[in-house]
Formats: sequence, structure tokens, C-alpha cells
Amino acid sequence: MASVHKFALGSIAALVLSAVPALAQQGLDEPFQKPFREALAGKTVAYVPVAMNFDLTEGWYAGLKKELEPFGVKFVIRDPNWNTNAGAQAVTSLISEKPAVMVIHNPDVQTYAKLLQRAENEGIYVIQINMGSAYRSSAFVGANWIEIGERQTEGVVKACQGKSNKIAIIQGALSAAASAYTLKGVENILAKHPEIKVVSSQAADWDAAKAKAITQTVLKQNPDLCGIVGFWDGMDIGTAAAIKEAGLTGKVFLATSGGGERKGACELVKNGSFDLNMSYDVPTQAAQMAGTIKWLLSSGAKPGSVKGSEYTTLIPITKENADTQTACWNLSDLKK
Repeated sequence: MASVHKFALGSIAALVLSAVPALAQQGLDEPFQKPFREALAGKTVAYVPVAMNFDLTEGWYAGLKKELEPFGVKFVIRDPNWNTNAGAQAVTSLISEKPAVMVIHNPDVQTYAKLLQRAENEGIYVIQINMGSAYRSSAFVGANWIEIGERQTEGVVKACQGKSNKIAIIQGALSAAASAYTLKGVENILAKHPEIKVVSSQAADWDAAKAKAITQTVLKQNPDLCGIVGFWDGMDIGTAAAIKEAGLTGKVFLATSGGGERKGACELVKNGSFDLNMSYDVPTQAAQMAGTIKWLLSSGAKPGSVKGSEYTTLIPITKENADTQTACWNLSDLKK
């Protein structure tokens, strides 16, 4: 009986082995990639930033193109160049042009809100990036500004220990979501630290020159200031310049936030302009937006029928990691 079993097993093994080459020569057709490609090919994505020509908006655009153009997606940019009325006109015009997707960088929480709702009602997916509106669209991709405000203020409070406990706040535009939510995060931490005295809290409207002028005045009135919470590194270049001109670099702790581009973040932390820069990592945000667009276009979901958020994992940039390759990114590399 043993020899019969051996013969039977040997025969089965031979049959299996003889079948392997045949199986290896016949692949399976993956049934989902063709409809995926068809869902993206020829579709138009319209992009309305608050303005072009700075690291955030240029980086988002470069990242989206890199991820979506290989699938045949076309891009349209409407640049309001910091003009809110021009932005509203651009969004209105785009609704009539019917792109498949609109990527919107809101200047404030109200101006575009009804327009974005109308866009989705008319069959256009809306992705809002970093600065959201009062309308919740198919997707929001961006920073958790309350967390940013909390972590920046924690850094300033720690730096002020044993010093004057006087701090200043340089806000962005008062009506912008990024500014209002960051301020709430600042307030959350200050409520736990009654010893901290806010000697100035003013809006610089994302303008470096205004931030510099405000800071100059605050430092003249409070030469013993120990910290500043700034709301955007593009604006806080002016804040840092005022601190430097007063000879207080390294004495006044400056915390800010931004997209993490090397020249505007890591290099300025390394040279002492910023002490803490909370990065929301623009290339990752662009990849998240692109992934969301791919999913929406291939899902068949009706615009406005699904609503979700993707909050960015923050990267705190300090002297300890500013020299590493992973803390920051280069716009020139993203554009390749």
C-alpha cells in the first residue's frame, strides 16, 4: 500500500508542476483600472488660490499636476492675486464652465460659501484647502489651526519661563479661517497660564510690512517682551526683521507656521529668524488632495453627497531638525 501512495503522490506532484508554467503565462485582467483611468481622462480641475507666486499655492499646484496630469487631467488656474472680489468672480465664472473639480483656497469663511454650495449643486466637486469656508464641501484638506495655535503658544509660554511673561500676537486677516481658528488655539493655552500677559494682539492681514511695523511698535513699548505668536511665516518674515533690528534675536522667542518650504522655513529657523515653525507640509497636502480627487472622480458619488476632512500631520521645525532632509521640502524639486 505504501508504494501505491508514493506513486499517487508523485503523480499529483508532477501534475501540479506541469501546470505551473501554463498558469504563469496567463495573467489576470484587473477589472477596476480601466474605469478608473476613464473617469479621470480629459477631466478639468480648476484651481483658485488666494494668490499665486508663493510657496504654498505654487507647491499645491505643482503637487496636483505631478499626481494628476499623467492620468490626462487638465488644469485651469484663476489667480485673484489677493483680491477677494476677483476671486468671487472667478469662482462664479468657473461654475458656468463646469470643471469636474474645483480646488478652492478661501480668503475668508463667508465670501465663497454660497458659491461653493451652488457649484456642488450643479455637479462640481469642491475641495477646500487649508482655509475653509462656512460651507462644508466634498472635502477639506488642511491644517488644524487650533492645534497650530496651541502648539505655538505652548512653545512661547515655555520660552517665557523666568522672564517677563509678556507676549504679543501677530494675527493674519481677521475674517480668515486660518487666523480665527489659530487665535482660538492661542486662547486655549493662555487660559491655562494666567501669568502670561498679552501686551498686543493685532492683525497684519498676511502682510510682512504690516507685521514688521506692528512688531517695531510693540518692541519699543515693551523691550522686555519674551515671545511672539505669529500666524504665518510669509508674514512673519517682517516680524523677525523687526526683532533683528531691535537686537533681540534669540531673546524674543518667535513661533510661526507655514508650509515647510526650505527657504521660508528651515533656513529661517537655522539662522535664528524663527524659533519654532509649525509646518503643515505642502507636498503631503497636495498628495492628499490628488488622492481625494482620484477617489471622487472614480467613485461615481454625486458632488455634495459625501463630505470629509483630512487634517494634516504637523511637523514642528526647530534648530534640532532644521538641518535634516525630512523637515522641509524644496519647491524646485516639486516642480520637476
